[in-house]
Amino acid sequence: MNRLRGIQGVAVLCAALATSSAWAEGSPFVGRWHLNRAQSTLPPRGPVPNDLSSEISRADASQIKWSVTILTTDGRTLIETFNAVGDGEFHSISGDSTASFRLTGNTLQSTFRGPTGQSDVQTCTVSTDQKQMTCRGVLTDGNGRTVNYVDVFDRM
Repeated sequence: MNRLRGIQGVAVLCAALATSSAWAEGSPFVGRWHLNRAQSTLPPRGPVPNDLSSEISRADASQIKWSVTILTTDGRTLIETFNAVGDGEFHSISGDSTASFRLTGNTLQSTFRGPTGQSDVQTCTVSTDQKQMTCRGVLTDGNGRTVNYVDVFDRM
């Protein structure tokens, strides 16, 4: 479960990108986001980055582009850049993980699957003033144990 939670920050941002082409320019999810640790409820024993931010540059059914910057607890800066398809089908996001994204009204739902049966299901919404994104999720390890979490992101 720790490995899947390690990519959880990326997963949240993937969820924020799963939009239809009608949302491409005016999507409340497109922009720069910063993890608000004080308002988030992170799962116990999971890796907690010192800092996490993302820039979502494109979000439509044909292409999703975003960049994630993570400052680890040991002071390393990790930058990941992703391109994905937002068509609701499962697609590879790394060599051993897949993701599916779906938009329903003003809610984005994502499901991530890891190589040993673990999963991360998230539901994200943006506040009315579009200054905050809240993602509620459930991590499930390969043995079926679950942990709930809430990640809150502030618009930068």
